[in-house]
Amino acid sequence: MNKPKNILVAPLNWGLGHATRSIPIIHALLAEGFQVIIGSDGPALQLLQKEFPQLEFLEFPSYKIEYAKNGKRFKWKMLLRSPKVLKAIRQERELLKKLVKNKKIDGVISDNRLGLYHNDIPTVFVTHQLQVLSGSTTRLTSAMHRNYIKRFDECWVPDFSGKTNLSGKLGHPKKFEIPVKYIGALSRLEPVETESHYDIMVLLSGPEPQRTELEELLMHELKHYKGQVLFVRGVIEEQQTVTRKEQVKIVNFMETEDLQKAICSSDLIISRSGYTTVMDLYKLGKKAFFIPTPGQTEQEYLAKRLQNKGVIPFKEQENFSLKALSKAKVYSGFKPLLNEGSFNSTGFRELFSLFKSERKFRSHSKVAFNINLFVMGFNNMLDDRETKA
Repeated sequence: MNKPKNILVAPLNWGLGHATRSIPIIHALLAEGFQVIIGSDGPALQLLQKEFPQLEFLEFPSYKIEYAKNGKRFKWKMLLRSPKVLKAIRQERELLKKLVKNKKIDGVISDNRLGLYHNDIPTVFVTHQLQVLSGSTTRLTSAMHRNYIKRFDECWVPDFSGKTNLSGKLGHPKKFEIPVKYIGALSRLEPVETESHYDIMVLLSGPEPQRTELEELLMHELKHYKGQVLFVRGVIEEQQTVTRKEQVKIVNFMETEDLQKAICSSDLIISRSGYTTVMDLYKLGKKAFFIPTPGQTEQEYLAKRLQNKGVIPFKEQENFSLKALSKAKVYSGFKPLLNEGSFNSTGFRELFSLFKSERKFRSHSKVAFNINLFVMGFNNMLDDRETKA
């Protein structure tokens, strides 16, 4: 009898989206008879530990991503933190070399952890961002991202390949250097039939301090709201806590089964426009209102794109008030958007064949940090700042 192969699943800890969209992949791996080891850090690791208490977990180096309190300084904050991110990428690459020997890892599925490629085993990179939109530095960020992704054997994009899709130009470049497979909307949630219990559900996530900034704003706006509100703070802690402020029920976090019931029983979802949230709401066919994270160009792009398509409206955080929610009545929500379904077990089985076939040696040259691109991007940021001044 063949010994089950060990697959490392390693999502990035940037909000909870990378972790939650890894959940259906982990379930599919287990259903196909693979042994799964999970590697991450922070709240992403804690969430997966709650979802899969029977599995083995490893703590990986943290990218220590933080948002600027002022959204206009987001790119500057990320630029200043880039040396620490590059250090974490080098550390996780060295850690993977040890794990392949000590844990007998046979394959890797990395959701946006850039250092987890290897010469001797098949590795997969999961991302919806084949193009990284960052305003004046888009060329820089996209080139750096591609420089890492091409070290992997395959890139899985959680979206549809045709013109009708969720990620737009983020996930659909004109050309790409490695095999790209579109695997449909990737969500841990399933539609359930339930009665309506809440007029509004607030669903928060994302790095600090912007998560807290939005929580405080929405708490202030909702204190005079007359309908029923479920407020999920997106704070992963050891125990779930439930409190109430008049008509607002406040929960620190929800696990998958309770969360999908709560979303399905809510008339309107208020959330960030992160891509995993977009996939979840698409899967459940919900109406929503988006408040993009200030300065995060990807979320701003997704929110504008869906508003322009008449699907979901949005408002900038600095201009949001409860009155803005009235716009949601004239938007369709996700039900009419796409006819395609999510990936099924047959599709996953075909994807996982990568880990069952004989592995040919593939040499990876050292990923170089392109200083010319770096300088170009830095100068563009200066020019952009002077233009706005």
